[in-house]
Amino acid sequence: MDKIAVIGLGYVGLPLAIEFGKKLNVVGFDINLLRVKELQNGFDKTLEIDSDDFKKASSIIFSSNPKDLADCNIYIITVPTPIDSNKKPNLGPLKEASSLIAGYINDGNIVIYESTVYPGATEEICVPILEHSSGLIFNKDFFCGYSPERINPGDKDHRLSTIIKVTSGSNPATLDKIDALYKKIIVAGTHKVSSIKIAEAAKVIENTQRDVNIALINELALLFDKLDIDTEEVLEASGTKWNFLPFKPGLVGGHCIGVDPYYLTHKAAKVNYLPEMILAGRRLNDNMGQNIVNQILLLMRKKSIQSLGANVLIMGLTFKEDCPDIRNTRVIDIVNEFKKNGSTVDVFDPWVNKPDVVYEYNIETINKIEKNYYDVIVLAVAHKNFKDLGVTEIKSYGRKKHVLYDVKSIFKKTEVDGRLWWQSMKICIRIF
Repeated sequence: MDKIAVIGLGYVGLPLAIEFGKKLNVVGFDINLLRVKELQNGFDKTLEIDSDDFKKASSIIFSSNPKDLADCNIYIITVPTPIDSNKKPNLGPLKEASSLIAGYINDGNIVIYESTVYPGATEEICVPILEHSSGLIFNKDFFCGYSPERINPGDKDHRLSTIIKVTSGSNPATLDKIDALYKKIIVAGTHKVSSIKIAEAAKVIENTQRDVNIALINELALLFDKLDIDTEEVLEASGTKWNFLPFKPGLVGGHCIGVDPYYLTHKAAKVNYLPEMILAGRRLNDNMGQNIVNQILLLMRKKSIQSLGANVLIMGLTFKEDCPDIRNTRVIDIVNEFKKNGSTVDVFDPWVNKPDVVYEYNIETINKIEKNYYDVIVLAVAHKNFKDLGVTEIKSYGRKKHVLYDVKSIFKKTEVDGRLWWQSMKICIRIF
């Protein structure tokens, strides 16, 4: 019987290890000792896995000891693939994971990668590391595959087992084995492709396509704002046509959509191709935080509120609603823009892990919101908690004269001073 090692126990690796652990022997490995300890105690801080799932995965062992990888025959790597400060791919975790398992793979073993990369990365970057460190020969002694992750954090409807899994292998026999392996846990079925490169490309364009589409809607929202047109009403009208795509404007962050396009553009540069549309979309989406603050500053001027010394409350920090994931959240851009303008910023988010926020962004989130204190309130994330509070309660956090800006259009446009979808910029501009 196969024994699987899942390397990396984050949002992708843990659900995978749990599902396989319900049917096969699994070693869930992570270098984060605290994370492993929490999982050994049946606690998942990402809130993707509940206690019942831990109990059902009775054959899984959580470990940070590399020696526990020794008797596995299938290795699945699910480590992060972020970008660096220059928006270039950071393949460090992927390389380190490859070096780690190279010391344990044996004849006939299969290594499967799920981390998002650019087309060609598995065979050009990872395979040479495996060969060099193990002394084994690729496609003779060991084999590889790529099956891109499609995890959607916080989504209780689209789970690992209910999402079609793309599978690929370094040769036809390996593809069949990998496909059969995933079929043990994926009830939605699998989709075989002819090469590892095809699978890598399919993954990276899934999120690139969404990024470009959201960028278009963001640009339209900014344009319609200047034309004093209600973007929400425009989109509702256009949406009555059967083939109009229902994208909405907003901040584009997270570990996928705001990152993956840079992997594709990196590879494009290697083959001397300039991906103009992809890069234009990335620039526009990366600037949305600044555009939002600029809109809020206009509203502040209308109410004679100075940005210098203003008390600003940001409600929500995660990259999406009802989820503790703060990776690559673009709400941080709003925070930083206000600080550049001399404002004092408080961030409140009941979903986040406070030590993670301090480590990642050097921000101490507040535990309680003071009433009648803030000059500006920004609803940045559409957490259910905030919806349940209601607009009257949220307005009570502001001073008598304050600005309430709703990034996610949680409340009606008549209840707030401005939204990304709608804001009466025409009135604001008249004051200059």
